[in-house]
Amino acid sequence: MNYQKRGEIISLRFNQDHGCFSCAMETGLRIYNVEPLAEKAHLDQETVGSLSLCEMLYRTNFVAVVGGGAMPKFADNTVLIWDDVGQKFVLEFTFSSQVLAVRLRRDKLIVAMRNQIYVFNFPHNPTKIYTFDTRTNPKGLCEVSPLITSERQLLVFPGHKCGSVQLVDLSTTVPDMSTAPITIGAHQSEVACIALNQQGTLIATASGKGTLIRVFDTVKRNLLVELRRGTDPATLYCINFSADSEFLCCSSDKGTIHIFALKDTHLNKRSTFSKMGFLGTYVDSQWALANFTVAAECACICAFGSRSSVIGHRLRRWNVSQICLQLGRQL
Repeated sequence: MNYQKRGEIISLRFNQDHGCFSCAMETGLRIYNVEPLAEKAHLDQETVGSLSLCEMLYRTNFVAVVGGGAMPKFADNTVLIWDDVGQKFVLEFTFSSQVLAVRLRRDKLIVAMRNQIYVFNFPHNPTKIYTFDTRTNPKGLCEVSPLITSERQLLVFPGHKCGSVQLVDLSTTVPDMSTAPITIGAHQSEVACIALNQQGTLIATASGKGTLIRVFDTVKRNLLVELRRGTDPATLYCINFSADSEFLCCSSDKGTIHIFALKDTHLNKRSTFSKMGFLGTYVDSQWALANFTVAAECACICAFGSRSSVIGHRLRRWNVSQICLQLGRQL
């Protein structure tokens, strides 16, 4: 099948438990199950036009989409909620500027703009409850802890200070009340990638340089571990925690997926000179315990599947179900 017939992927997004992923495409929307890989749903261009963003809500009937691409049917400043059971759009949220990211919880909808984050009740009584001003955020960076049973409903996004991230507990924040922001100084340069674990207890960040990933405790706000992706600058496409938060993976434009241990950090590789402290912090770095390569010319995302136990050494003896999905890949 040729390119025009199959369509181009504009963006990819895993659902909250990484069991499915959605493709926002020039030809509409497709949703796939991960294990086994199989198409679960699709909306054609006649129904939704070309799409720039899509966000699933686990495996429920609700899907959030934003128009974009070459033949959009809807404006890029509007978030629409599709009900796959009723086969129709049931909610619409329109903003003053382009929507850069959408995140869903079972009780909330989060929309990221260039300088603001909006939080709505969802799906019942879908009213705006919070507005947060942010540093200029061209990527629409924001993440929210998905588990409804977690003690904290943590929302994270770039803080006002360069290299910082702001943490907001939506379960305790009072609307329209001004309080001092809670932030973590993660990097000296701009934050380029953010990830939260399922429970909202850990946050991982990377800067635009893309050589280091730092993992912080969101309660104590202290640095837990610093992981080295590489020595050359790189653009990170994504960072993801395993469901049990024992591992972390990341992908970049270097065409390599890296896997790090967070619980048993002795599994991570270290320099043979790491015990010689006078050589500086570089040789103390923790490197990926395993990695594998993908096509560097295509952007990709990665995540852990449901089985993330270590069953041996080296990558092919890991039962981590690494998922690598390439943007621009013809499906």
